[in-house]
Amino acid sequence: MTETAEPTVRYEMPTDNIARIVLARADKHNAIHPQMLFEVNDAFNRALYDDAVKVIILAADGRNFSAGHDIAGTVEEYMEAMQAHPRKVGHWSGFTEEATHGWYAAEKEGYLETARRWRNLAKPTICAVQGKCIAGALIFPWVCDLIVASKDAVFSDPVVTFGVSGVEWLAHPWELGARKAKEFLFTSDTWSAEEAWRLGMVNHVVERDALDDFTLAMAQKIAAKPAFALKLAKEAINKTLDIQGQANAIDAAFSLHHLCHTQNFRVYGWGMDPTNAPGLATIPGRPPKADS
Repeated sequence: MTETAEPTVRYEMPTDNIARIVLARADKHNAIHPQMLFEVNDAFNRALYDDAVKVIILAADGRNFSAGHDIAGTVEEYMEAMQAHPRKVGHWSGFTEEATHGWYAAEKEGYLETARRWRNLAKPTICAVQGKCIAGALIFPWVCDLIVASKDAVFSDPVVTFGVSGVEWLAHPWELGARKAKEFLFTSDTWSAEEAWRLGMVNHVVERDALDDFTLAMAQKIAAKPAFALKLAKEAINKTLDIQGQANAIDAAFSLHHLCHTQNFRVYGWGMDPTNAPGLATIPGRPPKADS
């Protein structure tokens, strides 16, 4: 999908020392496409390199936090956007190559490497989630240090239904525990904010109309602490997860994610299986049915 003049992300400074990055594509339920990824990354850079900013909030306009990947645009458009964009964060190339090569390169750069970079930003991050947070959208809160959800927030990762083992940043076992992660993926069920809080994925659940104020107050409380100590506390905990194997596990899961794409290419001529998700077949360029 090509970039447009209309921005999809808004950058705010609601108070001293706090930056707020807002997904601003509410008319599309903040569905993620290349332009949004690039703009979120640019906004994180702006906050990271501004020494006045001590805490970063990631939020979203509208009823839903994000509907996940915008699959209404063709994958080829996404791959072309990755090829053309000059501000890449990883080390891959070949985004317009055919089949697995191009898909792997584009998703490695656009999702895996950007997610890892955002997760390791040297400033505390808080994600405020309302409404639906689906599939690829889970990457946004999961790379943040803290998550505040409104009572109407719901989370789901239905991609097993599409013949894929999980989203590109497969943090499920670390966020939910191994058995609940399997249930989350196997069933494709939607889980409430309260369930996410019970499992330890969400720090706080608040009323919808209190979400912004509660998150800002938490950010201000954190921003009152010494910046260097905050940075090193974050690095220490992230390093603990890495020593436990989180980084390697997510890399391995990404490879399995693309093994699923390859299987689907061979069987259906496209990277996802439309058999149990008939809505996919209505998208231009998609195979109309499994035996086509």
